[in-house]
Amino acid sequence: MSVFERIYDVVCAIPKGKVATYGQVALLAGNPRWARVVGYALHKNPAFGVIPCHRVVNREGKTAPAFAFGGEDVQRQMLEAEGIVFDDDGRIDLTVYGWLPPQK
Repeated sequence: MSVFERIYDVVCAIPKGKVATYGQVALLAGNPRWARVVGYALHKNPAFGVIPCHRVVNREGKTAPAFAFGGEDVQRQMLEAEGIVFDDDGRIDLTVYGWLPPQK
């Protein structure tokens, strides 16, 4: 399985109404140093709408400044449609909306 496939598998596991950080996805995909690789993989998402790349945010709970699939604020709109609330600074409370995968 390729690195991108591992990343996409992790991202596909993030449930509706939850988010994960780039670093978290990297760690779960096999290498905590792959955060930038995660960003690149999501930018190249081969199945938008199937692989929910909009559910990945930065470590501060902020969305991408220019979401690859629709432009500025589209990622936020998609997350709000799933019930995720942003604070006045445009951040998501990761203690509320952060995804915790099941322990193996």
